[in-house]
Amino acid sequence: MSTRRLAPTRMNLLRARRELARVHRGVALTRRKREALVMELFAAARPAVAFRAEMTEAVTHASLSLADALAVHGAHGLHVMAMPLHEPRVELRSTMVWGIAVDDVIERSPVVRSIDARGLAPAITGPATADTAERFERLVELLIDAAPREQRMRRLGDALAQANRRLRTLEQRVAPALTASISAVRGQLEEREREEQLRLRHVLRHG
Repeated sequence: MSTRRLAPTRMNLLRARRELARVHRGVALTRRKREALVMELFAAARPAVAFRAEMTEAVTHASLSLADALAVHGAHGLHVMAMPLHEPRVELRSTMVWGIAVDDVIERSPVVRSIDARGLAPAITGPATADTAERFERLVELLIDAAPREQRMRRLGDALAQANRRLRTLEQRVAPALTASISAVRGQLEEREREEQLRLRHVLRHG
């Protein structure tokens, strides 16, 4: 129902009261959903924080190893050794968390390869290049495993923000406007009823 000024009729009063009751139910449901989303977000945040620390450490070590390999072979030499590229296969499964679509990695092919699988001769590449390749392959595995966690946290955060906005709208705008409309209509109806009673008494006295 619109929250604009209502005509003072009993039908409009009943409609506004029913609408206000629906708003109160919506507030209660949104509060419960918000609480559940907060719990889900905290549950997802704990492992994500540990995962980010692990990734930060992996990036640091991989970058240092890459610097050593660049010092030995140069950018062009490493580019040649990096071919052919290895593309991992990842299988995802979509699930719903409080109506929010999220993805989980249920299977992925190994990214870390042996020296033979990379097709490079150890005598040519040297230990720095082999170490760099392995560290970045492990970093790719970490990123694949972390992607669903980051997606879950982002979508839970967006849903929580949306629930907060909806709750503020219902509590601070819709409910007060309906309450004011109900009060105004009830006051006008009561005033009209008093006028009718006075008119009836006047008729009875002078009838």
